Amino acid sequence: MPTDRIRDHAGQGAATTVAAHRARRRLRADRARQLADLLRRQLLAAAFPDGTLPHESTLATDYGVSRNTVREALDLLRAEGLVERQPGVGTVVVAHKYPHGLDCLMGLAETLREHGRVTNEVRTMGPAPAPAPVAERLHLPPGTDVLYIERLRRLGGLPLSLDLTYVPLDIGTELLGADLENTDVFRLLEAVTGQRLGHAEITLEAVSADTHSAAVLEAPRGAAVLMLERLTHLADGRPVDLEFIRFRGDRITMSGLLHRNR
Repeated sequence: MPTDRIRDHAGQGAATTVAAHRARRRLRADRARQLADLLRRQLLAAAFPDGTLPHESTLATDYGVSRNTVREALDLLRAEGLVERQPGVGTVVVAHKYPHGLDCLMGLAETLREHGRVTNEVRTMGPAPAPAPVAERLHLPPGTDVLYIERLRRLGGLPLSLDLTYVPLDIGTELLGADLENTDVFRLLEAVTGQRLGHAEITLEAVSADTHSAAVLEAPRGAAVLMLERLTHLADGRPVDLEFIRFRGDRITMSGLLHRNR
């Protein structure tokens, strides 16, 4: 075989080997991500009562994957701050996420009442001109004053969310002397208006924490936070509460029950 052809053949063989190696690594990474998703669900459901995950070899057998795949999956969960490797013990759960339902209109304290006491630090509160998008959504004339409230909300003393709230001033004035540190705004709105809340429009997305939000939530700058935008209406349809809520993504999980329309 001519020298050039030998070199070409050798080069093709090396390229094939590298491609095959990369494909194997990609496949393992895919399987690791799949396994991490399954284990994350079990962590959130408290499937490991003693807080310790099964041994790597047990996980490999149970899920039909290699131990290298298990290690990569655990590395993903470790990077999320959910588990930690402890010498002589194994992989243990070090963080818990609290469930926040999306299929029922409730305040945070109502939603998490089974998990502890929610307290509110009122950082800012007072009348302010409504920005145009706020006035539009609350069906107010441009420039109308609204009550603006900024609260840091904690569960068990740990920062959980930073809430920015806009309320029409005719209702908001009644909230100025209310116990906002220990009471959900939802409960106060119903007490002040004498009406039940009716429905809310929500948008949920992941955003990067800005410098201010990260500092208040005691999260790393640029960390992913869950941004919930919620416009809540009274039972008569009037919009009365526009909120922008930034949740620490490592401490909350959103869930809901959905039905398919026929």
